[in-house]
Amino acid sequence: MLRHLDILVADHHPIFVEGLRSLLSNTGNERFAYNIKGVAINGSQVAQYLGTSQPDLFLLDPDLPDGEGLKIVASVKQNGPKTRILILNGSGDPAHIQAAFRAGADGYMLKSGSHDELIQAVGELAEGRTFVGRGLMPIDQQEGASALSPEMRFAKKSGLTRRELEILKLIGQALTNKEISERIFISDQTASVHRKNIMRKLGVNSTGSLIKLAFENHLV
Repeated sequence: MLRHLDILVADHHPIFVEGLRSLLSNTGNERFAYNIKGVAINGSQVAQYLGTSQPDLFLLDPDLPDGEGLKIVASVKQNGPKTRILILNGSGDPAHIQAAFRAGADGYMLKSGSHDELIQAVGELAEGRTFVGRGLMPIDQQEGASALSPEMRFAKKSGLTRRELEILKLIGQALTNKEISERIFISDQTASVHRKNIMRKLGVNSTGSLIKLAFENHLV
């Protein structure tokens, strides 16, 4: 029997939301049909929607303008524990992922993920399972770690995620945070957070040192 799932999306990028609406409204399987019933651009609108409805799935970008972030996750779980929550974010920082799951999230994936990955994610959550997107775990925790390319071995040794490795390679091209954000569709702020995390993991304190490391390890 086909089950219709109501979805609430919280994101302040209209084009991204419309992409989700188009994808999910035209996607389904023998078990589920997806329907975006509400869209919120800040925490206040989320609260307003939840005051009258309880969605089956909640797709959340925690970088909302009002800064509510992961507080929204805990609030949603308190008010409607059956609602399954998928974080859609530009950041793959492990600390942020851990914080999201501690707050009550059921899944986490990058906004740069593929259409197939998103469909897999909502399907896993609808089935009651947890989902972690591709490239989000540290390299040494991923499958195939014993047969890595030189750049992946460098990432494993340094504790970098695939996303951080991708950004380090862009930093090696002397791109600014704004240029990086435009290249891989994340915010300037998220690019800045990634840069700081990479510096911390590599033990350097300047962009020049990051560029030097990128060249020394043949990332550019």
